[in-house]
Amino acid sequence: QGQLVESGGGLVQPGGSLRLSCVVSGIDFSRYAMGWYRQAPGKQRELVATITQYSSPNHVDSVKGRFTISRDNAKRTVYLQMNRLKPEDTAVYYCKADPFNIYPQLANSWGQGTQVTVSS
Repeated sequence: QGQLVESGGGLVQPGGSLRLSCVVSGIDFSRYAMGWYRQAPGKQRELVATITQYSSPNHVDSVKGRFTISRDNAKRTVYLQMNRLKPEDTAVYYCKADPFNIYPQLANSWGQGTQVTVSS
């Protein structure tokens, strides 16, 4: 299933920026699409962005134009650059391998999450 370790979260003021990283080991990283999700208190986990193994990104409407997903296959790392942060972006952010659920062996390939808090 691989090991995924997120970092880069923290407390930031509205309008600020953060860059999340997710380092992946134990799987052939370059073969798989990757995704970032988030879960706010009392809400279900939701997809934020995906990037295919060919580095084609996609972002949900609520973050489009503010967040950017990218990957570095040599570093086995997927990133989420978050700009113009809003209080409603506050959540625990998770990365996952195979967000399109093509490979059953990656069904539980989640990281432990990193907290992002946007507050003045």
